[in-house]
Amino acid sequence: MIHHPLSPYPMERGYIPTILLLLNMTDTELDENMIAPCGLYCGDCFAHQGKIADLARDLRKELRSAKFERYAEEMSKLSWFEAFGKYADCYECMGAMVKFRCKKGCRNGGGNPYCKMKSCPEKKGYEGCWECDSFEDCKHLDFLNPTHMDAHRKNLRRLNKKGKEGFLKGKRDW
Repeated sequence: MIHHPLSPYPMERGYIPTILLLLNMTDTELDENMIAPCGLYCGDCFAHQGKIADLARDLRKELRSAKFERYAEEMSKLSWFEAFGKYADCYECMGAMVKFRCKKGCRNGGGNPYCKMKSCPEKKGYEGCWECDSFEDCKHLDFLNPTHMDAHRKNLRRLNKKGKEGFLKGKRDW
């Protein structure tokens, strides 16, 4: 074990904590790494921000502490609280929300593991879809439409026109 001067924690030789790598990067470099190949900005994603996951975790903890499961079971017998009969499903759904986290961002190995957008630009020698002449009609981007509508294509237009730095300084759609 060794001690790095910027870290209060001992570490194995050859290991550099992520935070130490980040300390040596500028804000622009950090932000540019969060631009996904599809044009979405990972820093805007609720899975990356973690707020929903944290709230779901905290609510589940509070519900366990209050033993709310028993309360919900009894209250569900009353017509105006019959929705409490679905408490177990609700609790399970919150458990899925707790797991819905992404700390790395798409460009750094995070995001949807089935996303086709991670490899397509790379195969073409592009940093992102904004460098491709056919992104407007690209079928690979269509899987994002149900959740993002046309946000990714709007972002791709901005990236294509203004570049990464201009995109980061301006409006971003999610």
